[in-house]
Amino acid sequence: MTSTTPDTASPTATAAGHGTGVVFDDMHRWYGPVHALDGLSIDIAPGELIALLGPSGCGKTTALRALGGLDEVDQGRILVGGKDITHVPANKRNMGIVFQAYSLFPNMTARDNVAYGLKLRGMDKARRNRKAEETLELVGLAVQANRFPHQMSGGQQQRVALARALAIEPSVLLLDEPLSALDAKVRRQLREEIRRIQIMVGITTLFVTHDQEEALAMGDRVGVMSAGRLEQIAPPAELYDRPKTRFVAEFVGLTNRIPARTDGSDVAVLGQRIPILPGTTDRGDVQALVRPENLRVSLAEDGTGRVLAVSFLGSLCRAQVALPDETIVVAQMSASESGGLYPGAAVNVAVAPAPVFVVGS
Repeated sequence: MTSTTPDTASPTATAAGHGTGVVFDDMHRWYGPVHALDGLSIDIAPGELIALLGPSGCGKTTALRALGGLDEVDQGRILVGGKDITHVPANKRNMGIVFQAYSLFPNMTARDNVAYGLKLRGMDKARRNRKAEETLELVGLAVQANRFPHQMSGGQQQRVALARALAIEPSVLLLDEPLSALDAKVRRQLREEIRRIQIMVGITTLFVTHDQEEALAMGDRVGVMSAGRLEQIAPPAELYDRPKTRFVAEFVGLTNRIPARTDGSDVAVLGQRIPILPGTTDRGDVQALVRPENLRVSLAEDGTGRVLAVSFLGSLCRAQVALPDETIVVAQMSASESGGLYPGAAVNVAVAPAPVFVVGS
């Protein structure tokens, strides 16, 4: 699959002179026959948070490890602040790294864990303890400074790990699936906290995740990877609304595949003509990839569709509907719009005029 040309720096990046620019320039990495990075090129603006998203084995963690000096690249360059660090040892790169596993020293207090990197850099005890306490306050754990890891929750331990990474004032912050070991509520809270701190500090950040919601919620831009290639990198709304490749259209968010027909300029789907997104090359009978929120469901005694199930998700509702040709679609609406929908109800389904991606049937 052909990768798209990476976009330029995001205008929403928090570049206030604090962050450091990062460039991945045509990076390649092989593990035997596996091409883990296949020409990866990304420009990361100073202070920007880039979220790399993709399935397991797509190369996103390899890219992060290469930036951190934990893995080599076989071809290409890595520039940080305009300097080529491709072959610089990891301990000379000044990177702050937070992994999925907290990796805290169990016999050290939170303060000592945070101060450890400063100790290795030769900072005297009074200064490093002061710096550790300041950084713990930044992540909301000042009162936990004397506690050991086993006395803290998973979310608190990950905050300590984040504070330890930030205490050394790194050029770049690397986050490798840092929230995946936490429960859903804590994950949401901590991702908001990480984003707040990242913006406040203004540090350039590379965040790797397989969780779409996290990537879209946190990233200034989100890069979607597949088989070592960058499929698309764009601000979250653009990535979701205007995918450039079939993989992105199908991978990001929920998508209905609805039988349709196109002449290459627009597509006929459910009796309506809808614009198609650039990148579509198919003609004739196709499948339109329609987001659930772009389907409109209305009760009708003579409706041709039948509601199979209704799921309430707080303020949202999803209805699963069977169409006459046996296609099953999922429509999403606000809970207030779903009144009267129930399994077995007769409904009509229409498509909003938002552009769609189409693929061969």
